[in-house]
Amino acid sequence: MVTSELCMRTESPQAALSISIVLFKSDVALLTRTLDSVRAAVDVLWAQYGFLPVCAWLMNNEEMPVPERWREAFKGTRIQCEVIQGQGNIGYGRAHNLAIQRVQSQYHLILNPDVELAADALVQALRFFDTHPEIALIAPHISNRDGVTQYLCRRYPALFDLWLRGCAPAWARARFRRRLARYELQDVMDAHPAQPQPNAAASWFSPSIVSGCFMLFRTDALKTLGGFDPRYFLYFEDYDLSLRTHAIAGVAYVPAIRIRHFGGGAAKKGKRHIGYFIASALRFFNRFGWKWV
Repeated sequence: MVTSELCMRTESPQAALSISIVLFKSDVALLTRTLDSVRAAVDVLWAQYGFLPVCAWLMNNEEMPVPERWREAFKGTRIQCEVIQGQGNIGYGRAHNLAIQRVQSQYHLILNPDVELAADALVQALRFFDTHPEIALIAPHISNRDGVTQYLCRRYPALFDLWLRGCAPAWARARFRRRLARYELQDVMDAHPAQPQPNAAASWFSPSIVSGCFMLFRTDALKTLGGFDPRYFLYFEDYDLSLRTHAIAGVAYVPAIRIRHFGGGAAKKGKRHIGYFIASALRFFNRFGWKWV
């Protein structure tokens, strides 16, 4: 049975910002880092805008209850925290949907438990939304633990692109490096470098597909879309949601919003994840159209 537990209340049930994070065998150190960065970014947001109600939702896809340290992650702050658990491992998108169905907020952030927000990430995001009412989904600049850019925005993929990026040997990746760079929008992203800016609207573009590790939505648009397609267990749910968002509103990559991402790589996670990847790819191409080369 799915249960919901309120950990801390704010003054209002209507939040300016809601955040959902799915937990499943999460790395303790990385999750701690993620939650610490959320607290720091919310503090900067409040310093800039004054108090805005913020609610964080922890979606526990494990069989065991959430440890006490996660229940108390926002203790001593005015961030409301709610835990939803008992559903078991229902998949990434379906777990986020449990929060999306419940939230009452102006903006909703879909966030991975292996992501670290820059301190000004939320401020930059709200500034951008304030000046671009046509945009419903924002993606940030993403770097790895060493600060190297991760090119996680995409053009529409061909099967060959997916093979190159996930499974190809080094010689094949080197042989088709220009093709891979085009698929990953490296030229466009490099033309919009990640530099802290006083005005987040100064540099941005609209990619076809953005990464599910950080997707910041206007909540009304996200609810109109019905959240993630629950038929994807893992992988390609962000591709699907990105393309469906384009059908109703704008999507923006805003490099002034910066995060670090410590995960990724289905091929490195074993045969089960490769199976999830293949099944989701088949579902994606059956829905949006096959492209081989």
